[in-house]
Amino acid sequence: MSDIIVCQGLTKQYGIRKVVDNLDLKVPENIVFGFLGPNGAGKSTTMKLLTGQIKPTAGHAQVAGADVTRNSLQARQHIGYLSEMPNFYSWMKGQELLEFAGELFGLNPPTRRARAKELLQLVGLADAGGRKVGAYSGGMRQRLGIAQALVNRPKVVFLDEPVSALDPLGRRDVLTLLDNIRHEATVFMSSHVLADVDRVCEQVSILDRGRVIAAGPTVELKERFALPAINLEVEGDPAALERLSAALRAESWLKRVTPGEPGRLHLELTSAAQAQEAGQRVPRLVSELGLSMRSFQSAVPNLEDVFLQVVNRDERGNAEPTRPEVRV
Repeated sequence: MSDIIVCQGLTKQYGIRKVVDNLDLKVPENIVFGFLGPNGAGKSTTMKLLTGQIKPTAGHAQVAGADVTRNSLQARQHIGYLSEMPNFYSWMKGQELLEFAGELFGLNPPTRRARAKELLQLVGLADAGGRKVGAYSGGMRQRLGIAQALVNRPKVVFLDEPVSALDPLGRRDVLTLLDNIRHEATVFMSSHVLADVDRVCEQVSILDRGRVIAAGPTVELKERFALPAINLEVEGDPAALERLSAALRAESWLKRVTPGEPGRLHLELTSAAQAQEAGQRVPRLVSELGLSMRSFQSAVPNLEDVFLQVVNRDERGNAEPTRPEVRV
């Protein structure tokens, strides 16, 4: 599998502050790639660099074989982009808006009409192409935005927070769409909705303070960084449940105790080596407090577990070095 995005030493500095700091990155083609990080990590700035909207202070990047840092006009022929808060002409119909986008890319009238119809079908808006965009729901507008990002048949489409403002139904529809369009273009998406990234992204990079602090296939990152955990469910007197939580928080082999629904606790262990001790100690505590244990199961790690672990490591100054080159 060849790489469709290649960054080397990419840096963006404003004054003395490095927003993107010596970034090396490679992204394979035809995948959905997640670009994660806390607020202010440099995600949006990196996407602007990769789409040729701003120039780097140092380093360079190639997208679909074109050097976006030296010849952004050539690179943009292969790029589609949807910003976090897209603004559309509300008086335009969906079909008209896509044809207008096609005109901006130099498509002739028959070609842009056909492409608009094709894209409306792709994003599930074939029956809404004749309606004004101002009457679209949030999810419909987002799918229309993805359609306009695909008008020029890009090899890479960059999506900045494509689902963050949507309700669960709208998010589901957009995520399904992203999973489908990977066959047409590589999808590079930033998002803080980690469950959604976990669902559709095969590979991710986590950025913090302008540096990549973790990168790789999502499955491998979970195995590497997520702490072992247990989902515990008990029943009994509420006061005893509170005492159980307090007792567990005092145990040195537990890193974190997170309450869920009544009677449910999520226990994060300090290491996999503590699993045996947990298996002995937790049932004993439950019994001593007069509670009944309904379930005691190992938890499946998720991307949020990875994110919290690696960002906290970085804040403590224990993140793994980002050089040499981070390859995903």
